[in-house]
Amino acid sequence: MAHLLIIDLPGGNDTDIFKAAKSRGDSFTFLTSDLNLYLSQELVKNYLDDAYQLIEVKDFVFESVLARVLAVHQNAPIQAVVCLIEIRLLEASKLATVLGVQYLNLNTAVLLRDKYSVRRRLAEKGIVQPEFALATTTDEIKLAVKELGLPLIIKPSDGYGSQNVVVLQTELDLDPLISPVEIMLPSRADYGLGVKANDRILVERYIKGDFIGVDTLTLNGVHKFLGINVKKMFSPPSFAIQGGSFTPRNDTHVELERYVFEILDAVGFNCGATHIELMLTTDGPRLIEINPRLVGAKIARLVGFAMSRSLHSDLIDIHLGRWPVGLENTDRNQVAVSRWFTSPVSGTIKSLVLPNWTDPNIKCVEFLKKEGDSVMPAFENAERLGYVMACGKNEESAIELVDRYIEETDIFINQV
Repeated sequence: MAHLLIIDLPGGNDTDIFKAAKSRGDSFTFLTSDLNLYLSQELVKNYLDDAYQLIEVKDFVFESVLARVLAVHQNAPIQAVVCLIEIRLLEASKLATVLGVQYLNLNTAVLLRDKYSVRRRLAEKGIVQPEFALATTTDEIKLAVKELGLPLIIKPSDGYGSQNVVVLQTELDLDPLISPVEIMLPSRADYGLGVKANDRILVERYIKGDFIGVDTLTLNGVHKFLGINVKKMFSPPSFAIQGGSFTPRNDTHVELERYVFEILDAVGFNCGATHIELMLTTDGPRLIEINPRLVGAKIARLVGFAMSRSLHSDLIDIHLGRWPVGLENTDRNQVAVSRWFTSPVSGTIKSLVLPNWTDPNIKCVEFLKKEGDSVMPAFENAERLGYVMACGKNEESAIELVDRYIEETDIFINQV
């Protein structure tokens, strides 16, 4: 049994890492700057009640954080640091260094918290990528737009989770009366937990193709390619994700694996999980960004279903300095698919009636909304109601299963 230091939760409520620790028999200490955020949620609080120790450092100044962690470590040695959100990546790396446990090295952690710096590093290594520029003022954004030309994508260099991303495609998007360029800086963006945007803006060429995500695990600089995630969006004007599919690594992924490993080596990634977003263009794969963590939005759970294992448990093993047992065994691999429930109208949920199924390929059904909650059509991800996950021998069979499950679910809405 290991003692883990877990730093905050994705979305403030994703308890899968707690579930994995509990199933392994590991104990954990939980570190955050806002303990009330978690204790106010009954499901999260139930897990925190079992914690060895709860540490709250409101300003999250590293010296104070370190002192509190070392006080726990002295009485119950910490064998691993686990952090699933980017905004605490640097503190996690520093703590791991002091504790002498496996984690992403600090130089790479600093690099990966700045998307512009990642672009520069990859350019130095000769990796082909979209044209890019850095801007720290509105005038610099405009200059970059003029020099690079449309279409462009503009994003915070320290951002994550697709927050505050702008796409400029036509000259109309540059009209001073409506252009987002005029109001991007200062952004005053709040990433949560007291972390503010640094207002470094990455401007880069907008590329077209097939959007995918690649998931990896790394230990001591050796990488394992887990497979490919493909997202499916709702039809416009919605910006919400309808679901996704995960296909474990197979022989068709060899060239893509080589490209991804080249990128990881270029940035010096030596330990942990990554979710790497790519665009498959007519000229080959092109990097969108490297996320130095497990894939979020419950998709790590989807990956686990496809590979018949817990990806969160695998990550704990990585941070304990060992490769997960059976990771190379692909005999039970399947394709896993997720789809989200939505409401076609605005109103409140009157009742939810799920199908009376016993199909073992339906792996998970979870509703984030409950009876009495207000709902509306899903123009954004936050407006989705819940999801279903299923596995199949191929993508088509898994999609057919989740679509049929959603069709047979009765969601009654008191329409406004």
